[in-house]
Amino acid sequence: MRAGVMALGLVVWLAGCATPPPPATPAVRELSVPPRTVLVESLDLLMARGYVIRHADAALGRLEAVIARWPGYRVKLEVADSGTATRIAMTAYRGNRPLPPSLVEPLLTELNSRLEMAR
Repeated sequence: MRAGVMALGLVVWLAGCATPPPPATPAVRELSVPPRTVLVESLDLLMARGYVIRHADAALGRLEAVIARWPGYRVKLEVADSGTATRIAMTAYRGNRPLPPSLVEPLLTELNSRLEMAR
């Protein structure tokens, strides 16, 4: 009986150590470019950088890509028309853990320069 209570106590104590991953914080930009153009340029940029596009849906404004080499990042891009501009939110993951927004800032900066050159 005593061993059962100790085992139960150990399980409860260890369960308190398990924490869910923190919520993803995307890197966000707003540009005055149509959402479809942003998606097309994002697709080209990610493929040029070695990402493999897993899902792309222009109607939903979503794109998901994985890097084809180690360490195996996954990038999720969401594009929404906010009336006066297009809102771009990009999040990077490693496994199921979100990574800091600073990791995708260089991608957003390059995307911004590509979109400005296309004008």
